[in-house]
Amino acid sequence: MSLPFPNAGPARRSVSTGRSNARSRAADQAKKELTKAIIALAERFGRYGNRRITGLIRRDGWHVNEKRIDWIWRREGLKVPPKQPERGRLWLNDGSCVRLRPQHRNHIWSYDFVMDRTHDGNPFRILCVIDEFTWECLAIRVERRLNARIVLELLADLFLTHGPPDHIRSDNGPEFIEKALRAWLAKLGVKTLYIEPGSPSENGYSESFNSKLRDELLASEIFYTMMEAKTLIA
Repeated sequence: MSLPFPNAGPARRSVSTGRSNARSRAADQAKKELTKAIIALAERFGRYGNRRITGLIRRDGWHVNEKRIDWIWRREGLKVPPKQPERGRLWLNDGSCVRLRPQHRNHIWSYDFVMDRTHDGNPFRILCVIDEFTWECLAIRVERRLNARIVLELLADLFLTHGPPDHIRSDNGPEFIEKALRAWLAKLGVKTLYIEPGSPSENGYSESFNSKLRDELLASEIFYTMMEAKTLIA
């Protein structure tokens, strides 16, 4: 004769409810930690939007999609950079460099300076050379002083490694418009493209790279010596 088992339904429901509550608490805690991490990064990198914060969050080990970051970003009232309107091609009567876009590797290089200081307050300069088509930084040179001779030497080394580009874009700084440098480039068949004075956005590739260099490295480091600056930057 078999004996009836007692009704175990309530006990099973109790165990299931307990597990569900534990998972819910763990999920809530994970959301809080994720929100805390996003806010901390937004405060540290004030110029970053949610897309770049998403990249940093994933780098730190979080498995989360961009929509989740965007939702938290808006919920916490963090600044969302406005979408930039699409711009038409700029055609200038003087045939300036604005209308020329890179079509292949070594088509257009651009270069520009970034300024920073060592801990003692003394300034130094950083010269960055970019291939506009690949977005590759071909070289970074860090010195207290960077003149046209050093610019020429750096370009000569790059030309030996990569070959000379068809064009090279820059602002009208004295290091870039120096006669000897321009004559040397012309002799090699490299056409110079000078942006309009006071229009750094026309050198957008260099401006974008230099902005990221400042945000992601220079703004978070203290350089006590030039040797330290050269080691960490270049």
